[in-house]
Amino acid sequence: MPLPPHPILVVSYVDDVRTALAATLKDNAATAVACRTFCEAEKLALEGLYSGLLVDLPSIIKSKGEEKIVAWTLANFFPTLRVRALGSVLVPMTMPGSAKQDKSLNDFLNLTCPGFAARTLRAFRRHTACLATIVTCSGEQYRGFTLNLGWGGAFIVDVSAEKFSDNADIGIFLPEFNLEIQAAICWTRPWGQRYAPGIGVSFNGLDEATEAALAKVLKSRKEFDPDRLIA
Repeated sequence: MPLPPHPILVVSYVDDVRTALAATLKDNAATAVACRTFCEAEKLALEGLYSGLLVDLPSIIKSKGEEKIVAWTLANFFPTLRVRALGSVLVPMTMPGSAKQDKSLNDFLNLTCPGFAARTLRAFRRHTACLATIVTCSGEQYRGFTLNLGWGGAFIVDVSAEKFSDNADIGIFLPEFNLEIQAAICWTRPWGQRYAPGIGVSFNGLDEATEAALAKVLKSRKEFDPDRLIA
């Protein structure tokens, strides 16, 4: 059976429970990264690749304020198994509403987590915004427009996105503001699917003029616009 290609984030407010969860993953040949809080797990997920989230249910129930929002965000981003630790035994716990999860740790580790396309957590919220763009890549220029936009990146519509390569460095010129942003292509979505074709890009830093222009479009401040869900 396949195993998760990346570590599993483990969250519990209780030291003994957190240790038990991590030990159980190790016994099942999976790598665990133990976190004392959901915010600690979020910081790791913003920088590295993880295949899932294992959390004891009482910690989710007890979380409040920012912690509750982050817990909800992580649980909707990663394959998640909510459990109660009874000694060395992990008992999966269902939750009311639309939350779904595997019925066993084995299914979680061998079926769901290996099938998850691991990616870093997005730092900033994406807003629906249409801005004309001219993308420069390998000396060629291509017209397009943004479908969504945020402080960290954008999705740019292009009907022949397959010509681009992941991780390629590009320049994005915004004619409306006469500004250019340096960026990297994170992923491409080809023409022919039931979605708009184009490229997902991450910005390589923003100068003051560009931040001022984005603030007008996004109507938000960078420090108050993390990509989090409201539970």
